[in-house]
Amino acid sequence: MNRLENNIGTRFLEGLFIFFDLFMINFIFYLFPLDYMNPLFSSPILFHFYITLTWIIISLKNQFYLINNNNKFTHIFNLVFYQFILFFLVLYAYIGFLKQPLISRLNLGYYFLICFFVISTNKFLIHFLLMALRERFGFNVKRVVVIGKNNRAERLITTFKEKKELGYLLVGQFDTDEKDFSLESCFEFISNNNVDEIFFSISEMRNEQITEIINYADNNLKRLKFVPDNTIYTTKLKFEYYEYVPVLSLRDAPLDRKLNALSKRIFDVLFSTVVILFLLSWLVPLMAVIIRLESKGPIFFRQLRNGIDNKPFYCYKFRSMAVNSDSDKKWATRNDTRVTKVGKFIRRTSIDELPQFYNVLFGKMSVVGPRPHPLKLTDDLAKKHNKFMVRHLIKPGITGLAQVKGERGGIETDMDGLNRLRYDIFYVENWSMVLDFKIIVQTVLNAIKGEEKAY
Repeated sequence: MNRLENNIGTRFLEGLFIFFDLFMINFIFYLFPLDYMNPLFSSPILFHFYITLTWIIISLKNQFYLINNNNKFTHIFNLVFYQFILFFLVLYAYIGFLKQPLISRLNLGYYFLICFFVISTNKFLIHFLLMALRERFGFNVKRVVVIGKNNRAERLITTFKEKKELGYLLVGQFDTDEKDFSLESCFEFISNNNVDEIFFSISEMRNEQITEIINYADNNLKRLKFVPDNTIYTTKLKFEYYEYVPVLSLRDAPLDRKLNALSKRIFDVLFSTVVILFLLSWLVPLMAVIIRLESKGPIFFRQLRNGIDNKPFYCYKFRSMAVNSDSDKKWATRNDTRVTKVGKFIRRTSIDELPQFYNVLFGKMSVVGPRPHPLKLTDDLAKKHNKFMVRHLIKPGITGLAQVKGERGGIETDMDGLNRLRYDIFYVENWSMVLDFKIIVQTVLNAIKGEEKAY
């Protein structure tokens, strides 16, 4: 099974698990008799909305649906325990919070117990099913290499080979003590063999080599994990055990968690649908007339840009320039002669960006994220700025943290590019729905008052 099939299969199963649990907590509600004196069904729509919303919120907080190859039985038990402790509290809070005093506490207790039994049983069955699929069919397997050859590295490799249910396929090991060892040859091997994760022993690497490995992983979208030589760790790193081997993971981005990514995607679909139906439905024909009255050419400007995992996609905007051959090579500059009169207005108010909501609806972009750049400019900036490719770990956005902080428009100096990159990496590593809402509100305010660098 190749990487693409693995990813598609994993996403399908994750969506199926979430759907099953949401279906069950709503379906189990109807297993109780319709009793007038115990009107658990007095407000079914309200109750369904309440339990669905609270279940999703608790799951996000608890990372209940995060599929990790290294999850253990005890970890699953803790997930179920904390999930249902919180669900129990919010379930009984429904009575007072939404003023439903006539609901039978007993029936509500039966409902909770049945939900607990069904969903916890399902959770453990899924855990064992995934382990069996990894061991027998190679499903959800991550391709890994190990750099280093000491006791802990060897024990880690033994774990990968003997515990196939963990879902790690060792495709290579590099001994740093060999005469012909070089990081360049490691990087070439990793690139040529579609490696997903790199494990390396800290004790066998010099500081310069560690920095070089970190830079390579960031610039090539590889997951990097440390095999430490002591038990003193920084709390900012993610700590895991593979059997008895301690491992540190460098970057644990919030959107790597599937439920976080799902919640962001749901918001993107809902938000873009509203904008398309209530704004673009009448704005597109209006802009078509206005743009064509001033200059000949297409209504929409279409350009290949870099998306998630550095994959190119067509980004759409209202055309704000006269048709020219330099759009893929040259940023718009202050007083750019290519910009039309209509273009100056729609660029200053960000109206030209609105067609990108179609990109959001079709899953190529998000409402909020790092701004996508043309292919050539991405290559140029990646050469100038270390870790530039980290911004492509997530979907690009119509607006972003860098843009609301004043780093929008063309990149005129190296410092402009560096400042934008810092904001983008901060967003990747510290995403939250609250941060997205703040950025959206600030974007609207900036569009109303106009921005200095909107040219």
